Amino acid sequence: MQQVMQTRYGNDGLVLLESWRRMLNSANNATPETKIIEVNQFFNRNVRYTEDIMLWKKSDYWATPLEVMGARAGDCEDYTIAKYLSLLQLGVANEQLRLIYVKAQIGGPQSKIFQAHMVLGYYPTPNAIPLILDSLLDTIEPANKRPDLRPVFSFNSEGLWVGNQSTTADPTARLSRWRDLLARVNEEGF
Repeated sequence: MQQVMQTRYGNDGLVLLESWRRMLNSANNATPETKIIEVNQFFNRNVRYTEDIMLWKKSDYWATPLEVMGARAGDCEDYTIAKYLSLLQLGVANEQLRLIYVKAQIGGPQSKIFQAHMVLGYYPTPNAIPLILDSLLDTIEPANKRPDLRPVFSFNSEGLWVGNQSTTADPTARLSRWRDLLARVNEEGF
C-alpha cells in the first residue's frame, strides 16, 4: 500500500496513509463504538467532499480508500467505503456493517427535495437500529433519529438487503461497481 501511495500521490499521500495507520493502531483494542467514532472522525476531518465528475472526471466512480486518502477528497460513496473497509481492518464484524443507499432530504424537514446519498450503518446487534456514519455529519446518530434519510437498499460484501429483508443475491453479482471496487482494493494491497 505504501509503495502504491508513494507512486500515485507522493509524500502528501504517504503522510495521510501513516496517519490512518496510527489511527487504526490506537483504535485496535477499543470498543466497537469507539472504533466507529475514530474512523468516522478520521475521514470526516481529512477528506473534503468533492463530486465524482470534478475529482475523477466520471459521473459515478467508487474510489478505494487509498485513492480517497491520496486525493484527500471523495463523495458520499467514497467516505462510506473507506469507513467500511477501515472498520473491517479493525476487526468489526462484516455482519455489523452495511453500506446503505438512502434518499437524503435536502433543505430541512419541510423540503420536498431528496437526493441520492450513501451512509454506513453499524448494527451493534443483529436486530438493532443501526448507528449512522455520514459524511455530512460528524455525530453518529441512530437511524430513527435521522428522519432526513429514507433507506432504499443496503449491502456489504456478504449480502444485499431491501428494507430489512435479505435477498439471495450476491452483492458482487448485482453491483458491478462494488465488484470492481473490491478487485481494485485487493490489487492495492488492502
